Amino acid sequence: MFYYLLKYVVLGPLLRLFFRPVIEGTEHIPADGAAIVAGNHLSFSDHFLMPAIIKRRITFLAKAEYFTGPGVKGKLTAAFFRSAGQIPVDRSGKEAGQAAIREGLGVLSRGELLGIYPEGTRSPDGRLYKGKVGVAVMAIRAQVPVVPCAMVGTFEIQPPGKVVPRIKQVTIRFGEPLDFSRYAGLENEKAAIRAVTDEIMYAILDLSDQEYVDEYAVKVKAADQAGRTGRFPKLRR
Repeated sequence: MFYYLLKYVVLGPLLRLFFRPVIEGTEHIPADGAAIVAGNHLSFSDHFLMPAIIKRRITFLAKAEYFTGPGVKGKLTAAFFRSAGQIPVDRSGKEAGQAAIREGLGVLSRGELLGIYPEGTRSPDGRLYKGKVGVAVMAIRAQVPVVPCAMVGTFEIQPPGKVVPRIKQVTIRFGEPLDFSRYAGLENEKAAIRAVTDEIMYAILDLSDQEYVDEYAVKVKAADQAGRTGRFPKLRR
C-alpha cells in the first residue's frame, strides 16, 4: 500500500515535476509475468526515478547498509526502503552473493519484476563498469527475459557525495528484452554466465553511450580509497 502511495501520490509526481524525465522504450517491459530489469547505476536517485516511471511494481535488491544505519535517520531510511518493497542484501563475501540470488529468484518465482544493477555499486565516475554474474545466474535459472535499462544524466544531478540532487532533466531508456533460453541449464558454467552478463552490459552500454571499463567498480573504489592509482583496461564505444 505504501509503495503505491509513494509512487502515485507523494514521490512520483514530485520526481516528474522536478526532473521532467524523458522516457523511452517502456513498451519493452512485459505487461505481466516475471522479468529482470537490469540497469546502469550512476546515482542514489536511480532508486527512485526508475520505479516512479514504470507502471508495474518493481522490487530492487538494495544494499544492507540502507537497512542498518544508526540513529533516527537510519531507522527512517530502513523503514522507507522496506515500505517501498526493497530487499536488503549483504554484499560481502561469496555466500552473500548466493543469498542475493536466492532473494531475487524468490521475486521472480512470484511472477514479479526484479530490478538489479549488475555493476553491484554506483559508478564512481559516470562510466559503465564490468557486470557481476548474479544477474546471469538468475536469468538462466528462472528462464526470464532481461530488459536492459539506461539512466542518462543522473550522475550529473547527484554524483557520489552529493546529498541534494540538482534540478535537471534526465532520460530513462529501456531496450528490447534479451532472451537467454539457449543457455538453459548452464547457470553453473563460468563461461556461460560470463557471456550472458557481458551481453547484458553491452546492451546497457548501447542505450547509455557511456565509456566502458573492463574492471569491477568496487575494486576501483577500493583502490581510490586506499590512495592508489587504479590502472585498468578500458574500451570506448
